[in-house]
Amino acid sequence: MKMSGGVEWALHCCVVLTSLDEPAPAARLAQLHDVSPSYLAKQLQSLSRAGLIRSVQGKAGGYVLTRPPSEITVLDVVEAIEGPGPAFICTEIRQRGPMATPPEACTAPCAISRAMANAEVQWRAALRAVSIADLADDVRGDYGPGALAGIGAWFRDDS
Repeated sequence: MKMSGGVEWALHCCVVLTSLDEPAPAARLAQLHDVSPSYLAKQLQSLSRAGLIRSVQGKAGGYVLTRPPSEITVLDVVEAIEGPGPAFICTEIRQRGPMATPPEACTAPCAISRAMANAEVQWRAALRAVSIADLADDVRGDYGPGALAGIGAWFRDDS
């Protein structure tokens, strides 16, 4: 399955929001990530519709997480951007063509559908097991304890 790039941008933005004491303006998030403001706005709107972030109005407005980062999972973000539907949709190919299986014989999912459903359950469980707080901790581990603090300072310097 290929996810849209919006998932990556949305996850990065959520991690950045863990490091800020003030709301992050969408334009600054776009500038930080060197992405089109209109493209990022779509991802932020999806996160907002899903209740993961909210917009704060006013001169110092922007976006904030709606709950602690430990309570927002990677799966929450993926579903906000890509939708909650399954990654694989069985179209019952076995019922087509010259060797088609009659519909009445297709009372259970086929082996391919079962394998894909099992993989999806495992994939979703793995994404549900990682929170935004976990990702922020990993960023600190990868780049040092000052990485996210530096982003916070960058936001404060020009807000």
